[in-house]
Amino acid sequence: MLSAVSGLFVAAFLAATLVPFQSELVFVALQVAGTADAWLLVVVASVGNTLGSFVNYALGREVTRYRDRPWFPVGPAAMGRAEAWFQRWGLWTLLLSWAPMGDAVTLVAGVMRVPLWQFALLVAVAKTGRYVVLAWVTAQIAA
Repeated sequence: MLSAVSGLFVAAFLAATLVPFQSELVFVALQVAGTADAWLLVVVASVGNTLGSFVNYALGREVTRYRDRPWFPVGPAAMGRAEAWFQRWGLWTLLLSWAPMGDAVTLVAGVMRVPLWQFALLVAVAKTGRYVVLAWVTAQIAA
């Protein structure tokens, strides 16, 4: 069980970074197999996924050093649009960090220097909420 739950942590962590990975399949497979209680799977996946978002946040905080370099992968216009979008919709967009493209929101939050405690709180709520819903839906379908 420890290795399976550890694998879920790694999957959830990677899924929250810019690495193209999905943790939901791992989560559902472990829940359906009865590897661990659903509450433990929710906690492990939520912590891993939230911590993975901190990687994006840290990258966002550092990206401003390099944004004017010719090799930088995001052009000034695209970066400006992302910053304007975040300024318009604000901090609460972090509640969408669970969704597709949520990784980009966590990166922009770092660029915009969102206070770390606010980032952590909103991302943890979003990520945990997603896994709670996933656990509930899985339980309903598997029953």
